[in-house]
Amino acid sequence: MAIDQLQMALIGAGGAVVAGIFAFNKWQERKHRKAEAPVADEPPTLQEPVFGSSAEPVPARVEPIMDEPMPEPTMAPRTTEEASARRTSPQLLPEVDERADWVLRIESIEALMAGQFIQQAEPQLAGVDKPLRWYGFSESANRWEAVDRNAGLSCHWLCVVVQLVDRRGPISPGMLSQLNNGIQAVSDGFMAIPNLPASGEALARAQALDEFCAGVDIQIAVNVLAQEHQPFSGTKLRGLAEAAGMELLGDGRFHAKDEAGATLYMLSNLENELFAPEEMRRLVTRGVTLTLDVPRVGNGVFVFERMMAFARQMAQAMQGAVVDDNRQPFGEKAIALIRAQIGQFQGQMVEKGIPPGSPLARRLFS
Repeated sequence: MAIDQLQMALIGAGGAVVAGIFAFNKWQERKHRKAEAPVADEPPTLQEPVFGSSAEPVPARVEPIMDEPMPEPTMAPRTTEEASARRTSPQLLPEVDERADWVLRIESIEALMAGQFIQQAEPQLAGVDKPLRWYGFSESANRWEAVDRNAGLSCHWLCVVVQLVDRRGPISPGMLSQLNNGIQAVSDGFMAIPNLPASGEALARAQALDEFCAGVDIQIAVNVLAQEHQPFSGTKLRGLAEAAGMELLGDGRFHAKDEAGATLYMLSNLENELFAPEEMRRLVTRGVTLTLDVPRVGNGVFVFERMMAFARQMAQAMQGAVVDDNRQPFGEKAIALIRAQIGQFQGQMVEKGIPPGSPLARRLFS
């Protein structure tokens, strides 16, 4: 009887050991399978709305379920570049013409003060000899606004527009490099991202545009000379100019203007002394010059004829003579040749898409 009890005890103990080993193996197998299962990252928080995008909040993490495939976690953008790719740059103003302008856009995830950025950029861009214009994008008004160093506009988008060509010639490679490096340095300080166009393309575009402008850049000068012993008096000159609707400006010349206030032609002293309101009474001169800047006026032939009519009126009133730069009288043949040249050059500008007298033409020929 004792032997039977001992055998039964041994059998029971053996069964418990086997069951324990089986349970241990299953636990190890489960642990091993769980270790191989994909584990989700830290639960992403709700993504902040991105300016100009339609980003949806990122869903919370889903815990893995054994024996079922794990879904790929959707992560919010974690870098500035990734966030930037989801933005869309607002279209620029119509007066920005990328044929003649080089546009450097600056994007900031956090809104920046436009005036502060410009103030920081001024030392970096000192010495750039081409016109610069700044614009900031107002989200409340949903438009670009011209800004300067005193602007209080807070914006995510800022841009500087650099004119590639003027009468001094095209922009130089050194200037473009200075612009690139300066904007990059200031943007780094504001944690902003500049979009810097390829300078090689801009230089080629500037060179081609400058060559075209040089080919149509003409000015017509007409002189009215006094007789040898009868110089013109400043008082009489001023009276004739103002009677013709001309205005004496700070550059020391009388300007004839159109209805929009743009200069059509100018009257200047043939001698070195500039015209000044307080000096006109005592001034005497041997002659005056009327100048027509052909690319900067529309309907140049009409403006030329109007200028010639005023020159003849002055010559008659002051007993002078209308002559060209070589002191030769203007004959009808010379006048016809000038009309033809004006029409030819202004026609080329129209074909190029730069109408004479347009805002773009006045910028390029300044």
